[in-house]
Amino acid sequence: MPIDVSLLNVGAIWPEIIVTLTILTLMVVDLIGGQRVAKQLAGLALLGLGLSAVVIVYQLLLQLGLIGGPVPPTESFLGSFTGDPLSLVFRGIVVLSSTLAILMAERYMYQSGAQVAEFYTLLLGATLGGMLLSGSTEMVMIFIALETLSISSYLLAGYTKLDSRSNEASLKYLLVGSASAAVFLYGMSLLYGLSGGETKLTAIAPRIVDMGFPALLALVLVVAGISFKLAVVPFHQWTPDVYEGAPTPVVAFLSVGSKAAGFALAIRFMTEAFPAYTLQWQTLFAGLAILSMVLGNIVAIAQTSLKRLLAYSSIAQAGYLLIGLAIGTVDGYASLMFYLITYLFMNLGAFAAATLFTLKTGSDDISAFSGLWRKDPFLAVCLSVFLLSLAGIPPFAGFFGKIYLFWAAFQAGAYTLLFVGLVTSVASMYYYLRVVKPMVVRPMSPEVEAYPATNWELPGMRSLQVALGVSVVATVIVGIISNPIVSLMNESIARTPPLQTAKQLSQK
Repeated sequence: MPIDVSLLNVGAIWPEIIVTLTILTLMVVDLIGGQRVAKQLAGLALLGLGLSAVVIVYQLLLQLGLIGGPVPPTESFLGSFTGDPLSLVFRGIVVLSSTLAILMAERYMYQSGAQVAEFYTLLLGATLGGMLLSGSTEMVMIFIALETLSISSYLLAGYTKLDSRSNEASLKYLLVGSASAAVFLYGMSLLYGLSGGETKLTAIAPRIVDMGFPALLALVLVVAGISFKLAVVPFHQWTPDVYEGAPTPVVAFLSVGSKAAGFALAIRFMTEAFPAYTLQWQTLFAGLAILSMVLGNIVAIAQTSLKRLLAYSSIAQAGYLLIGLAIGTVDGYASLMFYLITYLFMNLGAFAAATLFTLKTGSDDISAFSGLWRKDPFLAVCLSVFLLSLAGIPPFAGFFGKIYLFWAAFQAGAYTLLFVGLVTSVASMYYYLRVVKPMVVRPMSPEVEAYPATNWELPGMRSLQVALGVSVVATVIVGIISNPIVSLMNESIARTPPLQTAKQLSQK
């Protein structure tokens, strides 16, 4: 059968091509230059990500008709990948999270003595997998992209090979991740059989409409596999140990970049392959959202390590994000995407602050932050802004993100999700303020007493300062300009044809 060459269109995957070329360039430069060029590798990685981000923004504005057009979405890989506005937004979030993670990692790499080139190569490999996963519309492509992201993440989690906690984190992540991948693959194999050999999501949908229990079983298995990537209850067991043991810049990327790709996959898989079972998957995700919000916030209260606290916080935050997915409306998807953007800056910023403190004191214990205001006001203010935003306290971006999510839930009549979200948000303020208050009102801890002066001239410190500065400014500004951003997200959903087609099919 002849291949339609037009479907091999590379225009849809230019951002991924740029990231791939950057990976190859990093490997070649390291092979030729060795340690002499180690300091330039971070800049090279950031340059590649910057170019990829520019292309993503250009394609998104073009498709939305803001700079001409509007241009219809393009497909690539024989129709197994789409460059529609939905994928472009999520690919942009993945690239931004990787960029901030690299800025955070530069000083970490110098101080830990780790191999720089391999680290950046693996991180860009995970970025590439997340970007491909965000736009995949065919099951083979989805699994390849998912494993590209997952395998790179396993290696990154255990990157500090001499640290036993890092090795343990990597092993647990690998074992649980492999099991979830097998479950996810089994669900897709059921869909393949039930649909008569179809692998494209939109082609599967009409073939499983009247399948009943077998289709529901496939749905449950697929949701279970996706839920692992989202780190929601009860598929969250790997999260606390990995967050505590893995290098902090890696954890920062996993908490946002990997999660963003997972949500993109969830939206596309559910709306394209299971529009006839919309009520069923909405019910599943609503249950997962409630479990995640309740358990994540309750267990976070008992944590004594900031990284473990942020781990359970991320589980709770995934529950809030699931509200937008569970209600299944255009406003729900748009508010989910907006909250992910706010979560990108406030969560990565919190990890950047934790990275700086740990590099200077060797501790991430919450009690060690006592009196930090007296020694490092800049870091204390930044960390306070991020934690207050995560708690949903105005005027920071996290407050507006939750407002849009809760309003979308109210409009959709999801009052149970709204009630649980409001109650757990109030409860979360306790453990976030449990970190903020001691920094200001309590005497200095022994770690802060011995806190060395911040020498921003040390290698990698400036980039860490940039990551902190960008994150704190964005956490404040994004909330102020939230309305145009949400309007842009709504327009992106409106111009993503499969979402509208799936909605019509489910209504019939």
